[in-house]
Amino acid sequence: MGMDFGWWNKDPEEGKYQVHARFHGGNIEWQRKKGHHTPWIEHSPSDEDWDQLLYEAGKRVPRRLMSPKQFDELKALRP
Repeated sequence: MGMDFGWWNKDPEEGKYQVHARFHGGNIEWQRKKGHHTPWIEHSPSDEDWDQLLYEAGKRVPRRLMSPKQFDELKALRP
């Protein structure tokens, strides 16, 4: 079963958009969309996106929604 993470980003050029990261089986998929009726498109993550993802995942470890081993696997995926 995969883990889903999501948040909103604001960019001065592109405006506000939703980022969705899915972590499953040692892989991660990044997607984004602008509005409710727009399709999800592939997203290339920035350093800020990786920081936000690790922050969100770090909040799940103490609540035992994510194991420390999974968290370490996720950190290892960051380029």
